[in-house]
Amino acid sequence: MDLMIDIEGLSLAYRHDGVVAQILKDLDLRVERGEFVAIVGSSGVGKSTLLRVLMGLSAPSAGKVRVASDHGAERAMALVFQDARLLPWRRVVSNVAFGLEKTGLGKAERRERALATLRSVGLEDLARRFPHQLSGGQRQRVALARALAVRPSILLMDEPFSALDAPTRQALQDELTRVWREFGKTILFVTHDIDEAVYLADRVVALGGSPAEVKASLTIGAPRPRRRHDPDLQAYARRVTQQLTADWSVRA
Repeated sequence: MDLMIDIEGLSLAYRHDGVVAQILKDLDLRVERGEFVAIVGSSGVGKSTLLRVLMGLSAPSAGKVRVASDHGAERAMALVFQDARLLPWRRVVSNVAFGLEKTGLGKAERRERALATLRSVGLEDLARRFPHQLSGGQRQRVALARALAVRPSILLMDEPFSALDAPTRQALQDELTRVWREFGKTILFVTHDIDEAVYLADRVVALGGSPAEVKASLTIGAPRPRRRHDPDLQAYARRVTQQLTADWSVRA
C-alpha cells in the first residue's frame, strides 16, 4: 500500500465561551497514491474541517496525520475552494501564476508554466481576461489551474462545483476526471452531492455522527468512463444515502 494520506485517531475540539465543541473524534482515513476519494456527509459534520487539518490550518486535539509527497512535487498539497477566490485586479494568467511567486522561479518561467497549465484545462485563450469577464465555470477552472500550477502531490477540493448550475457542474466534473487521469494526482474531494461523489470517485467515505467519524467507506466498482445514469452508479448512490439516512435518524 502506497499511502499519500494516513490519518489515525484524529480528534478535534474547539473551545468557545468556556464550552468545548467536539467536531471530529477518533477518525481514521487512508488514501493511496493516485486515488480519487470523495468525502460526503451532512452540512456541518466536519468535512471542510478535515481538509483544514490536512492543510495545517487547524491543529488536531489528538491523533496522527501523515501526508506524503511525490518525488519531484513542489508542494505536498493544494486546496481548491467552493468559490474561486481569484484576485480581481489580476488577469487570468497572473492569477494562475500567483502561487508560484515564492518558488524561486523567474517571472518568465512563472508565466510560461501558468500558460501551460491553462492550456491543460482549455483556457489558454482567456489568459488575458480579468476574473469579472469569466463565467462561474471558467473561474473554477482557473482556480483548478492555479492549484495544478504549483505541482502538488495531492489536490484537496472543498465542494468546488456546488455553486454552479447543473450543466456547468457536469461539464467540470468531466473536466476534473480528465485532468485527474492526465496528471495522476491524488484527490480528496468534499461534496454534499452523493451522485457527484459516486460519479467521480474511486471510493466514497461517509462521515456522520456528532462528533464526526467515518461511518462507511464504499469502493465504487463502476468502470470508467462512466455514464451518469448507469444503474450500477445509482445503486452505489442508494447505498451511501441509506448509510447517511440511518445516521441522521440515530442523531434525531
